[in-house]
Amino acid sequence: AVHGSAPDIAGKGIANPTALIFAGVLMLRHLCEDEAADRVMAAVAGAIASGTARTADLGGTSTTAEFTDAVISRL
Repeated sequence: AVHGSAPDIAGKGIANPTALIFAGVLMLRHLCEDEAADRVMAAVAGAIASGTARTADLGGTSTTAEFTDAVISRL
């Protein structure tokens, strides 16, 4: 979350958390936790591919929390 605070959407639950999750994946890879990183990447891809967990910028209606929950459920 280094690109700005986005005060216009803060607290609205409409942000796409994918980039932040991918930053975590990069951290896992840096720590040589490749299996965990692969699992997180697959969970994000699965959530998006399902078509039921997409934030507005991806053409869906999911909130930030709903998208995150969909990713977590695939881990």
